[in-house]
Amino acid sequence: MKRIITLSVLCLTALVYGQEQAQQAAPARYTEAIRQPVKQTVELPGYLEAPNVSLLASEVEGLVAELKVREGDQVTRGQPLVALRTTALALSLQAADARLAEAEARRKLAATSLERSRGLVEKNAISRQQLDEDRYELEAWQGRIDTLRAEAASIRHDMERSTIRAPFDGIIIARHTEVGQWSDAGASLLELLSVEVQEVHVDVPEQYFSELKTGAAVNVTFASVPGREYPAYIRAVIPRADPAARTFPVKLRLHATHAEIGAGMIARAALQLGEPVPGTLVPKDALVRQGNNTVVFLVNQGSAIPTPVTAGAAMGVWTVVNGAVSPGDKVITRGNERLFPGQPIAAEPLAYPLP
Repeated sequence: MKRIITLSVLCLTALVYGQEQAQQAAPARYTEAIRQPVKQTVELPGYLEAPNVSLLASEVEGLVAELKVREGDQVTRGQPLVALRTTALALSLQAADARLAEAEARRKLAATSLERSRGLVEKNAISRQQLDEDRYELEAWQGRIDTLRAEAASIRHDMERSTIRAPFDGIIIARHTEVGQWSDAGASLLELLSVEVQEVHVDVPEQYFSELKTGAAVNVTFASVPGREYPAYIRAVIPRADPAARTFPVKLRLHATHAEIGAGMIARAALQLGEPVPGTLVPKDALVRQGNNTVVFLVNQGSAIPTPVTAGAAMGVWTVVNGAVSPGDKVITRGNERLFPGQPIAAEPLAYPLP
């Protein structure tokens, strides 16, 4: 009996302590909501596309001697990817260099003969015709040397082209050859996806076409990466509509590349269009996700009052909200993750740079 009474006292004490703790004012920081002209935000579906996908081919034919990459490998501009056998080219170059050396020796001999003939002509020891023949001989060997040098340079160029290099930074997405396979000139060897830029394709209804401006800022989100926004801008507006859908293709370029998103992913683009209208803005830090809903906590007579909102366009560290929030309302921007409705708070102001 004594033990039961003791346990009851302990439970009652814990309950009272918990209630006292709950009534203690939680520290928090708040920022006042502001009012500012904002453009209408139109959200449109799109997809991440690969603006640069290259089918890499060899400019010369040959046997694949080395295949240095596999699917999924990340490569950098100029990196060797495939090497063709160059044995035949090396032998041809050796022969060309030998013919060139012979031609240079004969040209030297012809030059010596020409100098000797000039001296003999001055003494009337030989005819001028013989002098002209010696001059033509020298010029002929010089022409032969020029031809052989071009031939050797062409062979060296083919040897250099026998190594296929990455034209840009990217990821190997397909291989179309294997070691030991013969490759004709122009045959596809590898498929390379660029990682230097990422772009989103969006089809914009024609009623918004006149309001699209290249360079305009856009926020892009991906369902596969919840809670994250990717800043982008309108790179190009294609002025030709789809006859059936009456939409215009628009290319949005992300400011940076991101490894967590890939070509083909479904995206949503928030485009700011139309004339600016007054809107209520709060810092992004004020938004709290509660399940499928978004709320902000307002400071009301020393208590935290949750208010449902719908987030709109982002403007720097601020975002437009629709709901029961008015300019001048104090929204909690620090310490709001652990608050519950009606909790007492000790809030201090926190300033954010204006959008």
